[in-house]
Amino acid sequence: MIDFILLEKIIRDNKSFILTTHVNPDADAIGSEVALYFLLKELGKEVYIINHSQTPYNLLFLDPDERIEKYNPAVHKDLFDKADVLVAMDFNRSDRMVSITKAFNSSGKMKICIDHHQDPENFADHYFLDTEYSATGHILFDFIKKTGIIKLTYQIAYPLYAAIMTDTGSFRFERTTPEIHRTAAELIELNVDPSEVFDKIYDQSLFSKIKLLGKALDSLTLYGEKKQIAYMVLTKQLFDETGALESDTDGFVNFSLSVECVKIGLMFIELKQGFKISFRSKGTIPVHKLASEFGGGGHINAAGARIHDGKMSDFIGTVLNKTEEYLHL
Repeated sequence: MIDFILLEKIIRDNKSFILTTHVNPDADAIGSEVALYFLLKELGKEVYIINHSQTPYNLLFLDPDERIEKYNPAVHKDLFDKADVLVAMDFNRSDRMVSITKAFNSSGKMKICIDHHQDPENFADHYFLDTEYSATGHILFDFIKKTGIIKLTYQIAYPLYAAIMTDTGSFRFERTTPEIHRTAAELIELNVDPSEVFDKIYDQSLFSKIKLLGKALDSLTLYGEKKQIAYMVLTKQLFDETGALESDTDGFVNFSLSVECVKIGLMFIELKQGFKISFRSKGTIPVHKLASEFGGGGHINAAGARIHDGKMSDFIGTVLNKTEEYLHL
């Protein structure tokens, strides 16, 4: 159980905060940062949101006033030594901050982590983490309701709804509970328009993203004796051909689980340096443990890993062989 009393004390006792999240942030990451930003500002705090990655174009609507800054060492490094509290949101492994990792870890200031993923790395002073929550935005909602630290407003409800809606797979993933539906209802009662949020995130894609999705689906391959594994491969050449971005691949891997009999879905994405793997599963197959074998992590049914050294083509066979072992766990 998260110690919300301690979190409230930390917020009330300190004056300045830096919020950051993982590389290629999703709507839970951005929505949670924006919601906490407004909470802290309402309490009169000094707040910065500084991320490694640019905000994906389909999430810019969550930050219309461009409060989120892209990390620039020349501009921001000293801030990490001046702010009272550094807040890691929606991740629990420090290397997921990429260019920010060194400034964050070397700072002598208080570090806290607000997250819902499994197997945290020891890089923060305080962890406000519970894997039973559907999203980091869900944790923030519960924090506001249980402490009464502020009154929940439309300005905060809007990004929280985006966070929760997306991380529950539009309310279809395993941690979709009666409680989360009641939470969504309360946010909607504050005039959040569900169809508007969904449209902005999912139905306003650039043509290049749709072209890349076509390439990903064309690469879809079944693997294993019973064809219970499906995987997709996206090379740098395909990104060049379509003009799409790495962030455009968010959600692509879920299509692999749409094939009958498939229990584990994978997506291999070649990067400028190394590659990354997305893992998805059905039932109780623990792909977070599978991801951890390659230096990654996540949830039981959704995880990821980044390989910084080596060629993607040399790893695919190894990953698939290891994946097959997890069908029998």
